[in-house]
Amino acid sequence: MTFLKKLSAGAAIAVTGSMLMTGTGFADNMMPGEGVEVQPLKSSIAEETFQTVVVMKALEELGYDVKDIQEIEYAAGHVAIGNGDATFMADHWNPLHADFYKAAGGAEKIYREGVYSPGALQGYLIDKKTADEYNITNVEQLKEPKIAALFDTNDDGKADLSGCNPGWGCEGVIENHLDAYGLRDTVTHNQGSYSAIIADTITRYKAGESVLYYTWTPYWVSGVLVPGKDVTWLQVPFSSLPGENKDADTALPDGSNYGFQVNNQQIIANKAWTDENPAAAKLFSIMELSANDISAENLAMRDGEKSAEDIARHADAWIKGHRATFDGWLEEARAAAK
Repeated sequence: MTFLKKLSAGAAIAVTGSMLMTGTGFADNMMPGEGVEVQPLKSSIAEETFQTVVVMKALEELGYDVKDIQEIEYAAGHVAIGNGDATFMADHWNPLHADFYKAAGGAEKIYREGVYSPGALQGYLIDKKTADEYNITNVEQLKEPKIAALFDTNDDGKADLSGCNPGWGCEGVIENHLDAYGLRDTVTHNQGSYSAIIADTITRYKAGESVLYYTWTPYWVSGVLVPGKDVTWLQVPFSSLPGENKDADTALPDGSNYGFQVNNQQIIANKAWTDENPAAAKLFSIMELSANDISAENLAMRDGEKSAEDIARHADAWIKGHRATFDGWLEEARAAAK
């Protein structure tokens, strides 16, 4: 049974202290986090809650006193973690958030080990019908007013790009691309609430209109507008990134180039705190979720299962389906505390 089917079936378990009594015996009873508070952070992206809750549940099984999630955008969140005003964030995108990481103190203040979810992609897509009809394969073609006008939603003659929220990091890359590829005169970067903007984009696609948008994986959008079937990725003419990544090559091994580096999502935490809590540090470095599992949960949220109770149930279902792996993480974390 797939993870998505488990969610649809409403699979759930109660993650309780009694579960710690099973397995290898006394070692499973170790509570290295007893009496230690943890303050989780996440951005305004609701779909990041699942990843965060899975980490929280693991910490709770180690005895940590985990507080409710506080929502904060990435740049401020990195600073809060570096300064010790919060404990961890489960969705640091590396290398997209390199500037945030450096500004918050880098390795001296922030613990960043292991990969929580590997291989995240980002880029620009258009509907396949328009791509095939006009042979559009590269964002540079949007410099042509006739091509840009195909994606004009407000009759100003410019293509309307459903873009990235301010403060997420991706907006800086998109703004850089508009300059680097000479698109300022023909493309408008629409920003605001991404969830509202992409919902409108999907509605327009279903109405038969041409669409141009930015998105990322793992996320639910590519489960609704399926690349290769409904939409197609656009390449860029050359690599161009801002800030710390300005010299990076965004080309993939097969030569295709979508303008963004492949990212790993990592758990970051306050370095002073992890120095004092080796069990949690070890846990953060070894936990891993697949992009497919995250996307499946995100799609369930998009389909209406988006309450705090729903997301907690999703996390419980994932843990139940991967209990041996989850217990292995806890065992290694407890061993690190000895």
